[in-house]
Amino acid sequence: MIPTRVLLIDDQQLIRAGVRRILGECAEIEVVGEAATGEEGLVLAKQLRPDVVLMDIHMPGMGGLEATRRLRTLENPPAVIALSVSGQEPYPSHLFAAGAEGYLSKDCASDEVVEAVLAVRLGKRYISRDVAQEYALSHAVADPSGNPTPSLSSRETEILTLTCQGRNAKDIGNLLHLSPATVRTYRHRIYEKLGVRTSVELLREAWNHGLIPDESGTEPPPAR
Repeated sequence: MIPTRVLLIDDQQLIRAGVRRILGECAEIEVVGEAATGEEGLVLAKQLRPDVVLMDIHMPGMGGLEATRRLRTLENPPAVIALSVSGQEPYPSHLFAAGAEGYLSKDCASDEVVEAVLAVRLGKRYISRDVAQEYALSHAVADPSGNPTPSLSSRETEILTLTCQGRNAKDIGNLLHLSPATVRTYRHRIYEKLGVRTSVELLREAWNHGLIPDESGTEPPPAR
């Protein structure tokens, strides 16, 4: 049987080494390359033609969302499995909408990484067990008001979500390898696209569309 060819894309060398070790224990899988950025990953994907790409969401430069979209435009595109430290919505939904076939949190069991690779190679969708329940519950009831985020770029969506988690411009910049000024520029664009003028309006809009997880039982910000 021909092994499933896998390309790893993650800016953390330690993560790549760990995933490579896990996949290396399966005779049905062969890791054919590694990349530290989305841009580098796209180049390698064209050269190596992997069957599956395991890709981090948060990377400097091109993020995982945009890289997934671009990978899906290639001739004979690889199946994409997203890797993230967060399994909360809206990350899984946005990655699946961009064309990903799998979603793993970085806290998932090692055997799930192998299961995911073999599953998506067969054309199946795979969500790690620690993400699946929340994802299913969030989609159990349709949102009649619609979702405002399709008009946002992948980077704007990331910054909106992190803002809703209470992170300031400096924290977001450190996480996404952007300057605080660049983060504030993105936030200004988000305000314009969503038609809001204040942080309270932004938070309420995000709350109404499920971007703020209701874990504390608190009420959404009051309308102004």
